[in-house]
Amino acid sequence: MRHEPRRDSRGILDPGRLLRQVRFRRRLPAPALRPYVEHYWLIDWDVDEPFEQRVVPHPAVNLVCRAQRGEPERAELAGVDPGLFTVTLHGTGRVTGVQFRPGGFRPFWRRPVAELTGRRVPFPVAGPICPGSDDERCRRVDDLLLARAPEPDPAATEATRLVEEIRADRSVLRVTALARRHGVTTRRLQRLFTDHVGVSPKWVIRRYRLQEAIEQAAGGPLDWSRVAVDLGYADQAHLVREFTAVTGVSPAAYARSLAPPPGG
Repeated sequence: MRHEPRRDSRGILDPGRLLRQVRFRRRLPAPALRPYVEHYWLIDWDVDEPFEQRVVPHPAVNLVCRAQRGEPERAELAGVDPGLFTVTLHGTGRVTGVQFRPGGFRPFWRRPVAELTGRRVPFPVAGPICPGSDDERCRRVDDLLLARAPEPDPAATEATRLVEEIRADRSVLRVTALARRHGVTTRRLQRLFTDHVGVSPKWVIRRYRLQEAIEQAAGGPLDWSRVAVDLGYADQAHLVREFTAVTGVSPAAYARSLAPPPGG
């Protein structure tokens, strides 16, 4: 179990621009919640002009508490988003968020997580979450989640472990190969992921490989045909189509958007 949150920006499009516009940080939850929760994420902003941020979501459920100046605080559950998530920030506000581990929300929800996929639903919270210091915000979320008394679930633990394997091991490119590696059927993997993650194992593989392509695009000129092969795409055209379908721009166009201006 990690003792500090991950520091990568995987899934965030143009993370440098985000960090120039808002205060963004991650915090670990209380130790008892770490089998279920990846991290808390805190954002504070005060912008003169509306700021749009795009994210290629992880295969994870999020709890999002948003406080916008002049408006009541709202809390909602965000299921796994199959597409591109876009949010526009304006004025002054805060978000206190929880990113559950893939599979980690099932012990709280106690129903198939696929029921939430592609949906955002209100979540009842007794009292505001966002006011105060980072420590106070995190303590309130700790108390909120611990009060729901999640119970260890071996199937949820298995799903979390398998998704983490897919995320960390770039050689995982096919569901059939993953099933063989663990001595289970592809049908069992399908059922496990639908119930505990909310999307199929194929979707998880494709999403993490796409996020890797996005990270690589930010690194400079690339041989996209080689990247496509390395990430398990049939060919460069397949990678370009999927990249463009999810992000709205081609890999080359995205890379150009991140390049500093001439003389900059």
